[in-house]
Amino acid sequence: MQSSRVIIGISGASGALLGIRAVELLAAAGCETHLVVSRSAERTIAHEAGDDALHRIQAIVACHHSIDDIGATIASGSYRTAGMIVAPCSMRTLSAIANSSADNLLVRAADVHLKERRRLVLLTRETPLHLGHIRLMAAATELGAIIAPPVPAYYRKPRSVSEIVDHTARRVIDLLDLDIPALAGSWSGL
Repeated sequence: MQSSRVIIGISGASGALLGIRAVELLAAAGCETHLVVSRSAERTIAHEAGDDALHRIQAIVACHHSIDDIGATIASGSYRTAGMIVAPCSMRTLSAIANSSADNLLVRAADVHLKERRRLVLLTRETPLHLGHIRLMAAATELGAIIAPPVPAYYRKPRSVSEIVDHTARRVIDLLDLDIPALAGSWSGL
């Protein structure tokens, strides 16, 4: 199990609720959470979660870093974390990560996680996928990222989008192996 400092990146793909819920769960678990949000994500968050949603999550994180602050603490490998989650991860952000094109803080922090061999979980959002998307996912995986598309766990018989978002966020956080109780619960069989 690792330290409980976690970075959450939210990029502009649809699915901003996944990143928001991950922030809420990590904060509730007492984790030191750092947030970096792309400009496109700011717009998506407002559309999908309401105009005040970004302010709500900024209020519960340890630090909200500007997307342009390439000199932020999270841009350095010496700033140790338990991992980073990009939820959702747009294809543009995936492309930048897979190609080490660290032109903003979200991608730079992800690149640091790869070079330091720390866990980086990418909730890629696109469907259907073309071969370019699949190759980018393969390239990111080869670099050490964990690709975790937000696919519903139908066996849990979710009754709402909120339940799907909650379970997905819990499952992704569990991938970091934090020093907190498992959030998603274990499969107990049929």
